[in-house]
Amino acid sequence: MFARDMAAALTAFPKSLPCCYFYDRLGARLFEAICELPEYYLTRAEDEILRAHAEEIAALFPRSTELVELGSGSAAKTRLLIEAFLRRRTLKRYVPLDICRSALEETSSDLVRAYPTLEVFAIAGEYREALHHLSATAGSCKLILWLGSNIGNLERSEAGRFLGQIRDTLAPGDGVLIGIDLRKDSAAVEAAYDDAGGVTAAFNRNLLARINRELGGHFDLRTFQHRARYDAEVGRVEMYLVSDRRQQVAIDHLRLEVPFVAGEAIHTENSYKYSLAEIETLAATARMRCRRTWFDSERRFSLNLFTAGELAR
Repeated sequence: MFARDMAAALTAFPKSLPCCYFYDRLGARLFEAICELPEYYLTRAEDEILRAHAEEIAALFPRSTELVELGSGSAAKTRLLIEAFLRRRTLKRYVPLDICRSALEETSSDLVRAYPTLEVFAIAGEYREALHHLSATAGSCKLILWLGSNIGNLERSEAGRFLGQIRDTLAPGDGVLIGIDLRKDSAAVEAAYDDAGGVTAAFNRNLLARINRELGGHFDLRTFQHRARYDAEVGRVEMYLVSDRRQQVAIDHLRLEVPFVAGEAIHTENSYKYSLAEIETLAATARMRCRRTWFDSERRFSLNLFTAGELAR
């Protein structure tokens, strides 16, 4: 699938690489490093919310509950919720879903060691592969976790459609807990996606390095510059890799020669930011209601509980 998608992306105009492929083993490590950067406020803000409100969130689900996490990564922040549910003895099991199998296996092993009573059922795949599992789950409540502002990688209409598909798997008492970054000053947003130490640039270039490693590519990473800009009107960060010269890049396993003109950009990621009104619209598009919204102390980030019906009491 990686080879097929890369061939399609690099022969399209304009060129655009799917951001889901950021997260091979090295990409996952680089993203963990990004989360520790002073410029990257998102992780600290969401962590602050969870530390303050994990018990409150768990109390909203008093029955046996399955936590299903989309794009689980290292599950560092998720432990706050896992611990809150374990203290209440209402956690049936934790189901992490991530595209990076090696990271998923490592995280699952770490969790089982840390919480011996915790049942973990890991799924390696993309978000939509979780829908089959969600549809098959019965006999307990579900709280679906979509943290870290991962929803921002989808176009607004696509995010609404995907949440609508999730909504079709929900029963009364189920919920979706979504981390959503908020619209704010352009300088703060752009710094988060173009840090002074160049970690985000390395994360972005790792897409090309992955093509080199896995597909016999010949990208010279030094000739592709990281660019991140925030379109405040649209509410979207756009990330690119820009060729600084005219060049032709061979990809041996694809039997492909990819031409670039000087200044040509490969689009690698969007990250949408939301206003509170846009969050309400998102919920309505998905045929759900936003039942609770929590903020960090600086109101930079939000955690939102969407439900399809009344919460169980």
